[in-house]
Amino acid sequence: MRVPADAQLIAFVLAEARLLDELRFDDWLQLFTEDGHYWMPLAHGQTETKLHASLMFEDKLLLKIRVERLRGARTYSQQPRSRCHHLLQQPTVESRDDTAGVYTTRTAFHYVETRMDEQTLYAGWATHTLVTVNDTLHI
Repeated sequence: MRVPADAQLIAFVLAEARLLDELRFDDWLQLFTEDGHYWMPLAHGQTETKLHASLMFEDKLLLKIRVERLRGARTYSQQPRSRCHHLLQQPTVESRDDTAGVYTTRTAFHYVETRMDEQTLYAGWATHTLVTVNDTLHI
């Protein structure tokens, strides 16, 4: 197994945000392992996914359903479709386990969503747990 350099881990996180900004949701879904999850905690500092309510805790199946719904002709909340832009601070590699092929990054971000004449700005931190599968990084 090849061990990814920090620069490769950082490039992966940047590329993931670009896929979302470009609405390339199918390519984005391919970044996830079959047991991967997308988690958005409800409260700052929340560390547990199952003992507390979360804004989102979705496995790959639920992410696929979300993507299909975004594409749907009857998704009236997305007519016209929202646009988004991630402005990322340089991601940092927080932990590495080269033997297990598991890596954690942390990225501060501003996220802007635009729909018609309205813009919504969010600021936060994203943590990615990345794994190598067949010498390829995945979430």
